[in-house]
Amino acid sequence: AMKLQSPQFQALFTPGLRSVAELFEKKNYELRIAGGAVRDLLSGMTPQDIDFATTATPAEMKELFTSAGVRLINNKGEKHGTITARLHEQNFEITTLRIDVVTDGRHAEVEFTTDWEKDAERRDLTINSMFLGLDGMLYDFFNGYEDLKKKKIRFVGKANERIQEDYLRILRYFRFYGRIAEEPGDHEPTTLQAIQENAKGLAGISGERIWVELKKILIGNHVNHLVRLMYELDIAQYIGLPLDGNLEEFDRVTKNTQNLCPKPMTVLTALFKVKDDVTNLDLRLKISKEEKNLGLFLVKHRQELTKAVGADPLKPYQDFIMDSREANTNSKIYELLKYQGEEHLLKEMQEWTVPSFPVSGHDLRKMGVSSGKEIGAALQQLREEWKKSGYHMDKEELLSCLKKL
Repeated sequence: AMKLQSPQFQALFTPGLRSVAELFEKKNYELRIAGGAVRDLLSGMTPQDIDFATTATPAEMKELFTSAGVRLINNKGEKHGTITARLHEQNFEITTLRIDVVTDGRHAEVEFTTDWEKDAERRDLTINSMFLGLDGMLYDFFNGYEDLKKKKIRFVGKANERIQEDYLRILRYFRFYGRIAEEPGDHEPTTLQAIQENAKGLAGISGERIWVELKKILIGNHVNHLVRLMYELDIAQYIGLPLDGNLEEFDRVTKNTQNLCPKPMTVLTALFKVKDDVTNLDLRLKISKEEKNLGLFLVKHRQELTKAVGADPLKPYQDFIMDSREANTNSKIYELLKYQGEEHLLKEMQEWTVPSFPVSGHDLRKMGVSSGKEIGAALQQLREEWKKSGYHMDKEELLSCLKKL
């Protein structure tokens, strides 16, 4: 049996966790770390969230915490068996072991159990189905640790059954593949077959849930391979992607953006040929307004708005920002530069501060221009001159220019 004693594991033992462990031990309830946190710890990472699993029922946990004077945080997890307790400024989410009785591909009705293997059996992937005792002992019923070491992504038991319990697991498979697998294309044929046979099930999953997974896939590894797979396995149409997505452009843009930390939408837009593709995605996935606007912006400007030939390649982008009347145009331009793979220009652009136009109507009145109409026209002309100068002309130069005009 494997016993983990890494510094990341030791670091979890805060005063809060020690108190929780003590309460459970007193009552002889078993308490273990579950799921993703175990996977992270075994990979030598510090987990972001830690989920605990226990043999105690929700009622037993409530009794245990209440009698110890521990505050419970009211959350909606109780009918699924989850209790959240707050100790020493830290929340602990603890879930009773359970078996799925009936599932409809989206939600499950559960029954509580004290059998750790039965609970592991209803989890999605082997690498997510392990438990870790607070003494560091690993409980691994489905060879998850072996798979993790070999970087293999496999469903627990039969892929077909796991997917039919919750069709979103198809996208979770892709997400973890992009996070853990070394090479593209290292899938078990039976897994891909099960995914293809069940692809239609994704049609019944809410757009919001799909978008959460899809965004993580888009900024993970092997994204080009995984999105191609979504087309090959007939998944794309059920998750809002265009039927004839531009896979060549997608291939190019995923290479362009590789080390530039693009937003998910920046990568995804490469598939889109027309702005309706963005609208359709929004109808299916309910993306945010900002995401939608970024997609529309990139579809509209990715071809025409490119760097200038000559000494000042950034000028077209800077002019665009200066002429824009919208908020956050800068961040859209940054994403456009990532999309185009312009790493050096991106750095320069991020260091550039938008200069402010040095002349005001007040300056013109002092010079004797009195009518509002004339002031407006003069300001417009000076703005043009200022723009031509690369925004370098100062107030004096511009005003002397006005005398010539």
